[in-house]
Amino acid sequence: MSDNTGVNNTAITPFTINITDSALEDLRTRLHNTRWPDEVENAGWDLGIPMDYLKEVCQYWAETYDWRAQETHLNSFAQYRTTIEDLGIHFIHVRSPHPEAVPLLITHGWPGSVVEFHKVIDPLANPTAHGGEASDAFHVICPSLPGYGFSDRPPVLGYGADRTAKMWIQLMERLGYDRYIAQGGDWGAMVTTRIGEFDPDHVMGIHLNMPIAAPDPETMDNLTEAEQAALESLAHYDRWDAGYSKQQSSRPQTLAYSLTDSPVGQAAWILEKMWAWTDCDGHPENVLTRDEMLNNVMLYWCTATGGSSARMYYESFHAEGGSLGEVAVPTGGCIYPKEIIRVSRRWAEKRYTDIIHWTIQDKGGHFAAFEVPDMFVEDVRKFARLVR
Repeated sequence: MSDNTGVNNTAITPFTINITDSALEDLRTRLHNTRWPDEVENAGWDLGIPMDYLKEVCQYWAETYDWRAQETHLNSFAQYRTTIEDLGIHFIHVRSPHPEAVPLLITHGWPGSVVEFHKVIDPLANPTAHGGEASDAFHVICPSLPGYGFSDRPPVLGYGADRTAKMWIQLMERLGYDRYIAQGGDWGAMVTTRIGEFDPDHVMGIHLNMPIAAPDPETMDNLTEAEQAALESLAHYDRWDAGYSKQQSSRPQTLAYSLTDSPVGQAAWILEKMWAWTDCDGHPENVLTRDEMLNNVMLYWCTATGGSSARMYYESFHAEGGSLGEVAVPTGGCIYPKEIIRVSRRWAEKRYTDIIHWTIQDKGGHFAAFEVPDMFVEDVRKFARLVR
């Protein structure tokens, strides 16, 4: 997939998504030839994604879903690739028509992709076309994490969250942006936090929809109602919802064979989290369309990155082993009610020492830009107004 080789190659080349007809035909064949497992009666989502629903989605995927139409839409955003630290990196780069625009670097997590941001890129870049003010405009940069989507799959270990943060700093410098705002959730929040640590001379501020901070032991005797709920949610996550993380952080290669060989397996691995981590009232299609979810799955399936994306967990939990450092740049937090890990402001202040913006939302979950794009855009704008 790489069209740039060599650690010193700083060229930036336009990129267009173009999945081959043979790859799409192979996908349909695999979907039609799926060997389905058994299932206990009336389990619902308790044991994982229900087979009736997954069969319905996969039949739609094979027979109705129009990838070419979706591909055309995805290609409406300007995309590029460049080589950073010997790895080809894919990124969306949409420059605002407004001269006062500020660069905004947005990083996704797992099991997401740059697809998450397609509803927010235009409003962020061209607010006047969406009822906003030119003073809120951004140049929007959305890179694909190493081993995700159309970025290269690292052939060696060493590309965890810390190294990714340093690569993104190089990317912003290569694009000519001396000052910028960084934003992220999930792994994107970790990468963005590290950017705030590593590049304070250039980062105007960071905005996070999943701030990375541990509960403060000093607060355990006087927890707020929200903090108690957050601890209960964290306990539920650890007991019932974190198996994917244990597998991906310990034996990602074993998992990779299934995800790379079976589109149904890849879809199930992702769609179950779309149900568990969205504010969907029991069904993921209450908040995301089937096409939107399959677009995200396609960026894993077509690029065979199920295994390489899982390695981000192994890399960041084991290979680096870095401690959580203090972040002194201006920081904004936005907490959505169905986020898997929700920290309170006083917990976050132990790590982020200059919190200037903090929002508690009443709707939304882990994939904020995907689920509630208008709320996401407005909160990013509010934070940016404080640091522009």
